[in-house]
Amino acid sequence: MEVFVNPMRNSTTAIQRTEATPGRDNKYLSVRQATRALADPLSAEDCAIQSMPEASPVKWHLAHTTWFFETFVLEPHQPGYCGFDPAYRVLFNSYYNTVGDKHPRPERGMLSRPGLEEVLAYRQHVDEAMLALLSMAPLPVEVANLIELGLHHEQQHQELILTDLKHLLSRNPQKPTYQKPWPLTPIHARDPRWFAFKEGLYEIGHSGNDFCFDNETPRHRVWLDAFQIASHPVTHGDFIEFIADGGYRRPELWLSAGWEAVAARGWQAPGYWTQRDSQWHAFTLHGEVPVDPNAPVCHVSFFEADAFARWANARLPTEAEWEIAARELPRTGNFLESGALHPLALREAGADGVLAQAFGDVWEWTRSDYGPYPGFQPAAGAVGEYNGKFMCGQYVLRGGSCVTPASHIRASYRNFFPPETRWQFSGLRLAREV
Repeated sequence: MEVFVNPMRNSTTAIQRTEATPGRDNKYLSVRQATRALADPLSAEDCAIQSMPEASPVKWHLAHTTWFFETFVLEPHQPGYCGFDPAYRVLFNSYYNTVGDKHPRPERGMLSRPGLEEVLAYRQHVDEAMLALLSMAPLPVEVANLIELGLHHEQQHQELILTDLKHLLSRNPQKPTYQKPWPLTPIHARDPRWFAFKEGLYEIGHSGNDFCFDNETPRHRVWLDAFQIASHPVTHGDFIEFIADGGYRRPELWLSAGWEAVAARGWQAPGYWTQRDSQWHAFTLHGEVPVDPNAPVCHVSFFEADAFARWANARLPTEAEWEIAARELPRTGNFLESGALHPLALREAGADGVLAQAFGDVWEWTRSDYGPYPGFQPAAGAVGEYNGKFMCGQYVLRGGSCVTPASHIRASYRNFFPPETRWQFSGLRLAREV
């Protein structure tokens, strides 16, 4: 059977070993091939360009995810491994200071060389070595842990490839499409409802022995006052009402830093929106389409989400409230595998008392600062830089989006971004006190 282990738990040691299984090879190949397939509709030029400092070229994502396996798995654990190119250790390092120097993030788009074909050859070189390693029996748990972490790291970059690519294509005045348009099925509006949760002592954080990131641990108790949470995410139609009511022109709705961002960046609507002939349109990976009023709103910053909540006489949920409300739900929804690559309106009314679209469609901003759980300890070594050092000045999002791989999400998953970020598929769900 396939072995799932947590790469961030130090209770496992290198003397423990897992049995070699075909499933391990299949999982590795499945994730790696899915990443490669995302580049298939693109030209070499598409893959080389960086549209803003926060984004990275597709080519860089393809190389960096490969660098991870070479640097953390093959070099220390595969005797006799021959690296593809020593220069890649610097070129495709992201933020691992303990590994060594790195190429500046804002200048990744200047790397015309190596070319796309050479990067693909690099992926093949590392894949062949990884498959040879995976065929070993028995495989040390330490190595299996790192491979599992590397696969989930690559799934994060699958999502980043699409979010970064969307921003890149949106900058082209021709508004090119990544995929052919899909039929937009008219959906009737759903009446939002409020679901109540009693005050009490709850447990949040990851439990079990399956994979999680270290920032989801340790599991711990939190006290929650009674609260209500909305049955549905906020929709495009809801946000159009906010805009029409002067939401972007009313400083009393905004946090100070948010109001400064509105003024400095000229925000008048969510990201990728334009208005023509009194009709809002949005740029998508399928090209420009009319805004669907019943689909979850996306590409809003934390500042916009917070201002909307205040306008609606509500607030954003804390991450603990969100997790408690969603923890028993099946992890089903509109994910990367659906091929929509855009949040969709709900096709059927949600079940009574069950959050609709909690997973997939849009990441949902919470009111919680991204910080360590009580008792959190980063893993030893370079992989300890994965999450812990970013626990400052960011807010937590929950639930995954329409470009998140389905197998990558869970109720305890903590995504995080700075409050002004809105190129991600980020939306919101309202909460309020009872």
